[in-house]
Amino acid sequence: MGRVVVVTGAGQGLGRAHAHAFAAEGYDVVVNDVAAAADAVAAEITAAGGSAIASAGDVADWDYAAALVATAVERFGDLHVLVNNAGIVRDRMLVGMGEREWDEVLRVDLKGHFCPLRHAAAHWRAQAKAGRPVSGRIVNTSSGAGLLGSVGQGNYSAAKAGVLGLTIVAAAELGRYGVTVNALAPAARTPMTEAVFAHMRAVEGAEFDAMAPENVSPLVVWLGSAEAGGVTGRVFEVEGGRIGLADGWRSGPRRERGRRWKVAEAGKAVIDLVAEAEPPPPVYGAG
Repeated sequence: MGRVVVVTGAGQGLGRAHAHAFAAEGYDVVVNDVAAAADAVAAEITAAGGSAIASAGDVADWDYAAALVATAVERFGDLHVLVNNAGIVRDRMLVGMGEREWDEVLRVDLKGHFCPLRHAAAHWRAQAKAGRPVSGRIVNTSSGAGLLGSVGQGNYSAAKAGVLGLTIVAAAELGRYGVTVNALAPAARTPMTEAVFAHMRAVEGAEFDAMAPENVSPLVVWLGSAEAGGVTGRVFEVEGGRIGLADGWRSGPRRERGRRWKVAEAGKAVIDLVAEAEPPPPVYGAG
């Protein structure tokens, strides 16, 4: 039996590219998206000689997420890789953003990562407790907006920063069961970003489209492989032909008192610390 992967939001963009890339490496692929899109990608993979089935549903729905994992196991005999890719945007400046726009993005982009992750993790924990070897892989999808923030995307930035927090906690908790958890911050032209990246084509030669979503997929496939067992809790920035490792929050300069700070003293300490520290990278779209 080969390796089995579930890719969420695989009806277009990055998810579609990932699904095709896994199929090309011999994986059995469960393609999640809305019905028509999932069916189309599964049909494309099958027509190309690969193995795929479609599963239409809402990954932020608890029961459907459980059924998605069960579908992989029942149809292909197991689950080895979960690629959490589904996401939406509802861009608006914070002063004009409504509750619905906030809730929709947090639900799909963050809860839609947690629900499949939770049910896949339960499957792998049960295998480990039964004494069976586990080579589980989870690849989450964050964004530069999650790393740095993005003007007009407060909801999306918060959700994608939440994905990073979820990733490092899941990596710490699930390692004992043989599961790795990593995240991507990709830059690529997709239906969500095509207006931003439409002009960025063939920057390294006529045959290379630096913003094509297919450029991200080789790293995703490798992170899903059995060989990637030593890499977990990491965040990778991927764009064109570039792969980089993103470091998270780290403690910077500090001041110490052996007593409670006075207000004026705290203020001076802040001014000194800010002067000593490296300035933070700018928020996307600021200035």
